[in-house]
Amino acid sequence: MSTSETVYLNGEFMPLENARVPVLDRGFIFGDGVYEVIPVYSRRPFRLPEHCRRLQRSLDAVRIANPMTDAEWARLVGELVARNADEDQYIYLQVTRGVAKRDHAFPRDAKPTVFVMSSPLATPARELVENGVPCVTAVDFRWLKCDVKSVSLLGNCLLRQAAADAGAAETVLFRDGWLTEASASNVFVVKGGRLLAPPKNHLMLPGITYDVVLELAAAKNIPAEVREIAEREVRDADELWLTSSTREVLAITTLDGRPVGGGRPGAVFKTVYQAYQEFKRKVMRQAA
Repeated sequence: MSTSETVYLNGEFMPLENARVPVLDRGFIFGDGVYEVIPVYSRRPFRLPEHCRRLQRSLDAVRIANPMTDAEWARLVGELVARNADEDQYIYLQVTRGVAKRDHAFPRDAKPTVFVMSSPLATPARELVENGVPCVTAVDFRWLKCDVKSVSLLGNCLLRQAAADAGAAETVLFRDGWLTEASASNVFVVKGGRLLAPPKNHLMLPGITYDVVLELAAAKNIPAEVREIAEREVRDADELWLTSSTREVLAITTLDGRPVGGGRPGAVFKTVYQAYQEFKRKVMRQAA
């Protein structure tokens, strides 16, 4: 096993510093590609079939042929995990339309560029889990295909930087007075003991962790409702959460400088967070 960072690019494993992509790759010129982020715990990818299905949906949406079968993706991810040193990793994989003369129309014969890398996975520190995080809000000005996990992320970057500039963890987004998601996370609302989630549609990314949270809520008999959520409901919430593959489940304790509920992670969050950790351990044992 190598202790240096090994990546995969177009059929070859190599050190990260040796990976090169031509400047006419459409991912560089147009942001013409899609990606996935897959958490790996104890060297076992978490919910890999679900990530492969979401990758396929994104590829279909932008009309790029999937260069691999699910079995081939699984073998590639497993090989890359084995070639990198960390027990817990996250896999970033990116597929672009490939290299072609610069023209907005799709090239007829370009071969997709496939890049996959591993990075150490650092789940939220205990302090963040116990104390929660501050967030800010903004108008969601992104395009209308947010369900596609596109590498064209300038809007998300600008919104995430707004949080960084404010010393916050995330930017919670509203479009026309309704909650969509955050710049790089899904958002859940708790009011009166009931868990609320925005519906999966073209205005938000269908998160893998989003699905896990709803499954765990059902298992714990927590009332849950998937529906449109008005901005006023978010601002009056008892609890707010962020969810993502790398953040897992994290409580928002201040929003635009105002406390959420009592200003501490709430009881429903604690139940679901603990259930998530137990679920993760169970899945990893089963995969062993």
